[in-house]
Amino acid sequence: MLSFMLWLLLLVLCWPLALLALFLYPIVWLIMLPFRLVGIGVEAVFELLRAVVMLPARLLRGAPGR
Repeated sequence: MLSFMLWLLLLVLCWPLALLALFLYPIVWLIMLPFRLVGIGVEAVFELLRAVVMLPARLLRGAPGR
């Protein structure tokens, strides 16, 4: 909601810039999409490595509630 209000303020103050931002936003979103997908993949790999490294400690700790 805040970003919409800021866009309306920009529309009132400088409407060509607001319209340019309105049309460029989907293009920028499409350009950034592969980077987001790579980030999700890298984060998953790091979580997997963390789980593998922490597995011996979790096994030695035992089951919860004992």
